[in-house]
Amino acid sequence: MSVLVLSEECDPTTDAVIEALVERGVEVFRADLGWFPTSLHLDADLGSSGWAGTLRAGNREITLGDLRSVFYRRPTAFTFSPDLSNQELRHARMEAKLGLGGCLWSLPEVLWVNHPARQADMYKPTQLAAGKAVGLLVPRTLVTNRPGAVLRFAREVGGPIVVKPLGYASIHEEGRRRALYTHVLTDDELADLRGVETTAHLFQQYIGDKAHGLRLTVVGGGEDSQMFAAAIHAGSAAAAVDFRADYPSLTYRVVDIPDDVAAGVRAFMRHFSISFGCFDFCVDTTGRHWLLECNSAGQFQFVEQATGLPITAALADLLVKGAP
Repeated sequence: MSVLVLSEECDPTTDAVIEALVERGVEVFRADLGWFPTSLHLDADLGSSGWAGTLRAGNREITLGDLRSVFYRRPTAFTFSPDLSNQELRHARMEAKLGLGGCLWSLPEVLWVNHPARQADMYKPTQLAAGKAVGLLVPRTLVTNRPGAVLRFAREVGGPIVVKPLGYASIHEEGRRRALYTHVLTDDELADLRGVETTAHLFQQYIGDKAHGLRLTVVGGGEDSQMFAAAIHAGSAAAAVDFRADYPSLTYRVVDIPDDVAAGVRAFMRHFSISFGCFDFCVDTTGRHWLLECNSAGQFQFVEQATGLPITAALADLLVKGAP
């Protein structure tokens, strides 16, 4: 049996997982979807037990029927000939998605970590609604493109509110990539909300009595899932709002998760049918855990390196085990 890894070519997290799989004697086939169709090739026949055939890249080949699991971590988009017209390119992209994706996604008894369709389900508003439905605490949240709604929300919250991106964590402008961090709105910014009308924005109650942040990495989707929790203590004002803004100031501490939070997280993962997730919580001074988001293809090595939590090993063991 073998493991298919679909990831961009340069990714240290993927490298670490593959190294752990190789140490366990598992055959690994790594590819980037950006290689298709120029250097990644599919040959699949539909038989009585589903799709059978091969994936090939260069002189490497994997048999679809031998797959135990798929580690799907941020592969790049399909790459096509520059000679295609816009209409041809649009057609080729759709055919590649439906052809390659349709064959891989329908393979029987294969564990996906995580299935791209499940990742696509996890829009931030959907996550927050699901978190609330399973009993997790969620800060008051507004999604709007109306400046007046933001003012109403700020009055109702009665304290600081933040704005954060719904999707991409960075933006390309003025020839460079700029990170989009969570930002506490000032009085001046609330007085001038021009631009809100251009698209959807997410505004949220700011948990001002924050004791620390929490990164909870969960491996496995059932009752036997493993939870690796690290408190993240900010050493600067910027990191206190968004820890990504100042990694050098952070300190970490391994902590336990309350039973009710663990139960809510497991219910959340069942809801989305995922078997891996990086959850961000804000823990206030009374010990309440506020769910901020879950990244189903999140980073975890910075926590593992700082705390020694064996996340990579647990993930490799899950991929070796495959579907239940």
